Amino acid sequence: MTRLRGGAALAVAMVFAGAALTGCEGLAPPVDGGGASGSGAPAAGDPRAANPLDNPDGTKPGLAAITSSEDKARARALIEKVETKGRGPRTGYDRDEFGYAWMDSAPREVPYSHNGCDSRNDLLKRDGRDLRFRSGSDCVVTSMTLHDPYTGKVIEWTKSRAIKVQIDHVMPLSYDWQMGASRWTEDKRESIANDPLNLLPVDGPTNSAKGDSGPASWLPPDRRIRCAYSVRFAQVSLKYDLPVTSADKEMMLRQCGG
Repeated sequence: MTRLRGGAALAVAMVFAGAALTGCEGLAPPVDGGGASGSGAPAAGDPRAANPLDNPDGTKPGLAAITSSEDKARARALIEKVETKGRGPRTGYDRDEFGYAWMDSAPREVPYSHNGCDSRNDLLKRDGRDLRFRSGSDCVVTSMTLHDPYTGKVIEWTKSRAIKVQIDHVMPLSYDWQMGASRWTEDKRESIANDPLNLLPVDGPTNSAKGDSGPASWLPPDRRIRCAYSVRFAQVSLKYDLPVTSADKEMMLRQCGG
């Protein structure tokens, strides 16, 4: 390996620092993607993961790739139903407008609500494997194995390093606010924030890179899952009667062969 000296080393360091600070938000996703990325070992795919077309309430684990021509046609038909409009201002948005994080007291029609376990742990239990719980609890997950749908990696997670896995709002709450949720009732905002249809445990750094982006500016690094992700985004949009931008809808259709 050649060792860089003096100014050359400084220049390389500056390039990498700039890349780290830039992040992914606002950038168009790669057209043909790449393989999996992120932490952990490569995954063959979670055999329990459900096709989102067969999981309309989000209570089945994971997010399976959509691969068949028939399912891709079903996916495009679903996405076509989504309404579009321009993204509104972020003015007034605050996470607390959607209730405190991971509440168990969301409206009762939301799956898992009022079951004595907060929604974060409900999702870890839904998607995690080899679960271990805090002593005396059947709710608080302390370690698990996660097949991360966004990167295609296997993550060995422990509560002591909690941020290694984050719960992603597939349709981000700030995005919801800008597309109409600012006019909703408190109950409806608490519903979308805690609805398992809109929640996926994923690799933490990947989720942080997503921010509040829509599909036109961010898609999962593992291109194999992008059609399924687009379907899930559309399912949330349709359930809560929230439009998406025309650019986001176009990108969603493209991921499923449209």
